[in-house]
Amino acid sequence: MKVSARNLIPGTVKSVSIGMVAAEVVIEAAPGVEIVSVITKESAEAMGLKAGAKVNAMVKATSVMIVTD
Repeated sequence: MKVSARNLIPGTVKSVSIGMVAAEVVIEAAPGVEIVSVITKESAEAMGLKAGAKVNAMVKATSVMIVTD
């Protein structure tokens, strides 16, 4: 699959928690760095997501905010 996004972050699925409608997928991008995604249950099942799977997190954001104290 080819995509135009340049913000693909490779990682490994750490855990998948499937609920009634949605699934929470935790991806370890680097030691101690996690990305959490909530996707539909159907998508998680169709992709066969399981702990240990190599995936890419594709981030689409129209803005990134930075906050300091």
